[in-house]
Amino acid sequence: MSYTRRARAPWLRWPALAALCLALAACGETAAGAGSDPSDTHAESPASHAGTGATTTGGSPGSGGLSGGAGRTQTGKGASGGKGVSASGGTGREVADPEEADSYPAPANVHHASAATPSRASEAAVAAGALSDAEVRRELHETQAAQHRAASEHRKLALKPVPGGQSIGGDGTIPIPTGVPEVIQKVIAGANEIADFPYVFGGGHGSFVDHAYDCSGSVSYALAAGGLLSSPEVSGELEHWGAAGPGRYITVFANAGHTYMYVDGILYDTAGRSGVYASRWLVGATDNSGYVARHWPGL
Repeated sequence: MSYTRRARAPWLRWPALAALCLALAACGETAAGAGSDPSDTHAESPASHAGTGATTTGGSPGSGGLSGGAGRTQTGKGASGGKGVSASGGTGREVADPEEADSYPAPANVHHASAATPSRASEAAVAAGALSDAEVRRELHETQAAQHRAASEHRKLALKPVPGGQSIGGDGTIPIPTGVPEVIQKVIAGANEIADFPYVFGGGHGSFVDHAYDCSGSVSYALAAGGLLSSPEVSGELEHWGAAGPGRYITVFANAGHTYMYVDGILYDTAGRSGVYASRWLVGATDNSGYVARHWPGL
């Protein structure tokens, strides 16, 4: 009786061992089919959306990769760390900030008001009531003009006439101002060049280069120095020079018999001088009645 049980026990164990081996082989094939195909590394299992745990691409849920965060799904590099892009369009897992301790992190009981939208915040670049660029340029222009007028008035007050007429003293020239267009500076330089030359009727008309100048020859020389005239003109011709009306920096007054000009507010005229070699720059003003006022456009 005992011999029969000892003989049959090993025989009965073979079918059980065979069944176990077959079961293990089937499990191995299933695991290989589920995760060993490299072409499926970015495919998600349909079942991955059923659970509440984190789901990663490739492999089965929970087998390595990202863990934690209910319902978060990551693709590509997001699952391996750093900032990835989630299926819902947000950012992926953020790594720890190594400078957080030095950034004064707010305690849990601090609640700050919400910020405005970036587009609304950008509106603060131009403060309410701030001047536009055009307004700034206009105000700057007006300020400079006022300063220039004040400087011109101060310069005229400083001029002292030479006895016998209204000619300025000294060497007969005026300082060339810095706050005027270069053209005006050149006109003044030209006028200074012949300021104390004698007056001779017809002087300066055969050529700009002469030893004496009459009224129109004097004005023509100064205008040519500024590039505003190419050849000498008589006073009747200067009635049509430039544009009608007074200018900001230069105004020529002319009629058929005489001409003179104001440059930067100072009178330049042969009539009213203090002597033969006295300056054409005169102190004060003169009567403009009967003369046509002309100016150069923009000046």
